[in-house]
Amino acid sequence: MSLPQYHDVYSRFDAAALEADILDGRLDTGLNVCHEICDKWAADPQKVALYYETVDGGDGVLTFAELKAASARFANYLKTLGVSKGDRVAGLLPRGPELLIVIAGTLRLGAVYQPLFTAFGSGAIEYRLEKAGTRLVVTDPDNYPKLLDVKGCPPVLCVNAAATGADVADFQQALNQQSDQCEPVMITGSDPFLQMFTSGTVGKAKGVAVPAKALLAFYVYMRYAIELRDDDVFWNVADPGWAYGLYYAVTGPLLMGHATHFNPNPFTPESTYDMIRKYKITNLAAAPTAYRLLKAHDQVLPEGENLGLRVCSSAGEPLNPEVVNWIARRHFCPVKDHYGQTETGMTCCNFHGLEHPIRQGSMGYSSPGHRVVALNEKHEEVGEGEVGQLAVDISASPLFHFDGYTWGEKDPFVNGYYLTGDMVICHGDGGYSFSGRDDDIITTAGYRVGPADVESTLLEHAAVAESGVVAKPDEKRGAIIKAYVVIKAGQEPADDLALKEELQDLVRRRLSTHAFPREIEFVEELPKTPSGKIQRFILRNRAQDEVTA
Repeated sequence: MSLPQYHDVYSRFDAAALEADILDGRLDTGLNVCHEICDKWAADPQKVALYYETVDGGDGVLTFAELKAASARFANYLKTLGVSKGDRVAGLLPRGPELLIVIAGTLRLGAVYQPLFTAFGSGAIEYRLEKAGTRLVVTDPDNYPKLLDVKGCPPVLCVNAAATGADVADFQQALNQQSDQCEPVMITGSDPFLQMFTSGTVGKAKGVAVPAKALLAFYVYMRYAIELRDDDVFWNVADPGWAYGLYYAVTGPLLMGHATHFNPNPFTPESTYDMIRKYKITNLAAAPTAYRLLKAHDQVLPEGENLGLRVCSSAGEPLNPEVVNWIARRHFCPVKDHYGQTETGMTCCNFHGLEHPIRQGSMGYSSPGHRVVALNEKHEEVGEGEVGQLAVDISASPLFHFDGYTWGEKDPFVNGYYLTGDMVICHGDGGYSFSGRDDDIITTAGYRVGPADVESTLLEHAAVAESGVVAKPDEKRGAIIKAYVVIKAGQEPADDLALKEELQDLVRRRLSTHAFPREIEFVEELPKTPSGKIQRFILRNRAQDEVTA
């Protein structure tokens, strides 16, 4: 089957025509996101929205019709709490049907869904809830104890509440008391429907409120980059506690009336292949770490077995050529690299669904509806072979939907461009390759971690005077987090190893399990500028030298 030419689709892209084609509502006069991703597909009682595994080895399905009814019950429950349009409702839940019900029910009410990653510690949760003025947190017995340490915690609704042994409202009981009819509340394209947070290098995570007009961009990514076909069986491994999972494992496929898959169990090569075999997955999306781990455990896949994958997609950090070649050889299908951010969604891709030149190791081309460019230090567009900061040309990007950080934490706009903070090589034909960040953000196992978050958490320990946190290259994870720590005078421990474990546990508990420093080195002092700012680039170079030494 011949694919459409990239340049034809890109040059003829018409945002208004796309809106009319895929949405029942209108961005200017009103729409409801729950209607667009659920209700309009619910007329067929057999049409499945979600196939899911359970932690005890079971499985189940949730149809669009069941999701519509349950989301109405949840929306009606929210009304009893006084929650209304624009209010934030958080989910601290594993990947299961309840998570989908909470998302859809929140959106039905015109409220804003706020994801909380289940690996977050109480400090990270507290900051996000307080900042967003969150009205309700829905959780489960495994995550409920974290909320006990959250100051000013909003009301809590708990799946299987009896298992907590606490006096907390029960999810199923609350829904059973409500009607399964609830008229969707209309919002406009500029109104938010998701409240994200993204890591920064200075201070706490920044707020990103995603407006409903982002649905068009989500659709374009699913159709052209992921190339989600009607006959595909789609699994995006990413957790909906993060942007890539929430945008493209939940919103994107459901917007197309396509079933998605959830597996709450830990990622292993064995469980991944079992899932692909069981559901006959044909279209797979995951972070590079997942593919690297599969390659590192090559022996798990029997020689010559074809699992039936048609296409694979990767996002979060660049894929190296060895992994690309391994997937082609062992899975008999192409894997393509896609680039995006929490702020923007996916803006630069190698497209499964469009014909264009393939450049090994490249992040690809501007997504239809976007114009990405590379800028020099004077914010001028660079030419072929030059390195610059990747930016979005806002006036030439009808699908660009980021209006700025929710609480004005930073201004990433200059001269009509949005600055991504990522450095790229311009190939002169509309294509770009990633060359690094221009700041200190750490990408480890596909997660973006702000070093300032880890540093400030380490400082909570009584023995720590200062800390500098950087990425250290690592074959499996891409990078690990390394902390250089200065101990307070008079606080030197008798046992360095015990203190390292204390500090690691502190970060796991307060921040998250993916953000803890796997290596900690105690140093006399940190390199600083004359004004006292930590020079992380010196520490980064030191960590790099440790690997190559």
